[in-house]
Amino acid sequence: MIPARYGPLLFPLVMTFFMAGVVSLLLTVVNLGLPPGFLLLWLVNWALAWSFAFPAALLAIPAARRIVGWLTAG
Repeated sequence: MIPARYGPLLFPLVMTFFMAGVVSLLLTVVNLGLPPGFLLLWLVNWALAWSFAFPAALLAIPAARRIVGWLTAG
């Protein structure tokens, strides 16, 4: 089991993994349909999307928390 102290890093890692997969799937299908070799094309797009999404999430999460704090009563 992974120690809980890694949670702040693991959460964006897992979340961006799934989000990049769903978004890359949607955009690949919308733009190309289902051509031959679709699975490989989608996986390449997924890897590219995730390689940007994870570092972006690490930078965006603190800002998002501050913005939510400003927008909510508390």
